[in-house]
Amino acid sequence: MDNMLVSVETVAERAGVSVSTVSRALRSVPGVSAATRKRVQDAADALGYSASPAASRLATGKTMTVGIVVPVLAKWFFGKVIGEATQTLRQAGFDVLLYELATAEQRQRFFGTVHLHGRTDGVIIMALQPSREELESLASQGQRVALLGAESAGVGSVNVDNRGAGRAAVRHLLNLGHQRVAFIGIRDEDGSNLGGVPPLQRLLGYRDALGEAGLAGGDVLEELDENSVAGGAAAMSRLLVAEHAPTAAFVASDEMAFGVLKVLRQAGLDVPRDFSVLGFDNHELCDVVGLTTMDHAVAEQGRDVAGILLDALAGLDALDGSVPRTLSRTARLVIRESTAPPRALRSTPAGSDSPDSAGHSAHL
Repeated sequence: MDNMLVSVETVAERAGVSVSTVSRALRSVPGVSAATRKRVQDAADALGYSASPAASRLATGKTMTVGIVVPVLAKWFFGKVIGEATQTLRQAGFDVLLYELATAEQRQRFFGTVHLHGRTDGVIIMALQPSREELESLASQGQRVALLGAESAGVGSVNVDNRGAGRAAVRHLLNLGHQRVAFIGIRDEDGSNLGGVPPLQRLLGYRDALGEAGLAGGDVLEELDENSVAGGAAAMSRLLVAEHAPTAAFVASDEMAFGVLKVLRQAGLDVPRDFSVLGFDNHELCDVVGLTTMDHAVAEQGRDVAGILLDALAGLDALDGSVPRTLSRTARLVIRESTAPPRALRSTPAGSDSPDSAGHSAHL
């Protein structure tokens, strides 16, 4: 049979299953038995059916293209998530268009015009909290939507418990014995589209942990800067001249943490002997520099959000109430070499300097 005339409905009829099951089986979505998956694949092979973009466009009138919208492309996190999401979408027969909305003007233009009608079937929006009006604009253009790092009623999304992750990170440092733990966080620049939801939640988690330990209310050891190596370095430099310097820092991104490590090394401080550093992301360079960090499954987030959109495009979010349209991930602590108890709590070998004479404060 000519593949150009074969539809997913024909495959479903031959295999004796629903259209949604065909979609799931051919995309290797969990929840389909091996026997059913084989029956669907056999039917597709016998009919010469493939989910190629060209065939699907002709059979369904769809574009078989998905838009991915990000606030900035030149960041490791977005590159990793986009790569994983794109791979998942392409395996399902979809092409991908990337849109970078780096400024408020670009965002207004994108959502304020009929930009996607006839070009894409759906949109993944990453790290941008869309307004109700923006979502209505996309719906009026026939777009299905999935969100990453944001939430909206009636829209599938993937999120991380950033506040809980912040608490866990600081608890680790407190449990090691650190009493003066700083927070180095991400500052939203003027006109930024990032929205600030995850960074703010990480800060609140930091404050929660200090409050639980009875350490809140003292002098504030919070420094915000741009999400970059240079930003982390600048924030750490400011903390080094504090009247009562910290002995550890929870840093809201690994990229900033790399800058923190750089400044500490330049100041002659040893990590973790003199200072402990804990990051966030589990960047692939963390193993190289030995950075303890919070892993929030970046690659999996990309696959998850792509899967949620594919389910929405297949109508599974409306047909199957068991489909998880909203996923929340819990970050896990990955301990490496950048965290340890403060020097004052470690035993001092005979003949060595005492903590008072060679401790952290003396270096600062």
